[in-house]
Amino acid sequence: MRVAVDVRELCGRPTGVGRYLRGLLEAWSDNAVAQRHQWALYAHARPTLPDRWDEHFRLVEGGGGTVWEQVSLPAALRTHRPDVLFAPGYTAPLTVAAPVVLTVHDVSFFAHPEWFSFREGTRRRLLTAWSARRARRVITDSVFSQSEIARHIGLDRSRVTVVPLGIDQPNNTFRLPDLDAREPWVLFVGSIFERRRVDRLIEAFDEVAARVPTARLEIVGENRTRHPRLDLDAIRHRRTHADRIHIRSYVDDATLAALYKRASVLAFLSEYEGFGFTPLEALAAGVAPVLLDTPIARETCGAAARYVAPEAPTTAIAAAIIALLIDESARAQIMQRASAVLSRYDWEITAADTMRVIEEAAVGR
Repeated sequence: MRVAVDVRELCGRPTGVGRYLRGLLEAWSDNAVAQRHQWALYAHARPTLPDRWDEHFRLVEGGGGTVWEQVSLPAALRTHRPDVLFAPGYTAPLTVAAPVVLTVHDVSFFAHPEWFSFREGTRRRLLTAWSARRARRVITDSVFSQSEIARHIGLDRSRVTVVPLGIDQPNNTFRLPDLDAREPWVLFVGSIFERRRVDRLIEAFDEVAARVPTARLEIVGENRTRHPRLDLDAIRHRRTHADRIHIRSYVDDATLAALYKRASVLAFLSEYEGFGFTPLEALAAGVAPVLLDTPIARETCGAAARYVAPEAPTTAIAAAIIALLIDESARAQIMQRASAVLSRYDWEITAADTMRVIEEAAVGR
């Protein structure tokens, strides 16, 4: 079977979709079922691919945006004639002859159009809906997103297969962390959108810092806020403890690993996610999450988190963080529940289930 994959998201600095795609490709490298197929990976520029995949790469020149996806990529596929196209990032060519397997991670642009510009929101809604309705199979990351896709795009839930993502864990095992080695650090990791309330986290940290004298807040993520654009540095400078708040748009893997190794709490106050890598990665690293109490947070993290009501004031956010910083037993309880939660998220299982959907789509099922 000839399998084509759109790997644009592995060009540059991969964000959520790129990490998803990398996890699949790495697992497929050692998957006997996947390796019996012929693969062709398409992008507009040279991506950073896992081992064994460079020989399968095919360059299709262009800008890598919608025109590339809808014009340049279909032209290349007409020449190479794959049996199935896997599109891992919300949209796919509408004119390709091959059956399409499409992953839609969330539909925030339907559920909260106010978070997007008119042009960007319209583009995302139209292309995602058209792509999903045309696709032979649709994959999503969670039961919550399956329901949201059915609600906003109108697909029957039976057409949307839930395949939870994997989480990187050394040797696929979880070990209880040494809590004594932790610093009273609060960590945020991820692209910064309005829905993730990083501005409120910065405000809440004043109370945390007043109660925990050695506490510090580490924020790592590209500022992608738009409506309105949040000036996080200006917000930081208005706080009493600005010198204990550090904001970086990007750190390398070694620096991020060091932050996870030393931090005690992850604060991820997102109103809307399709899955949410970061809280699970924090658990895997031994960091206790403080999350907004949303359906997706409960689905993915279960009892292995401290929850704050979405409408809670910053004082409640601060209280939840303080409780975990000063009470080692509270963090230990969360960590004791982490193993059962993390056992559900294995890249080998994710890759095998995704491969099964791709194969079924290729033969018309």
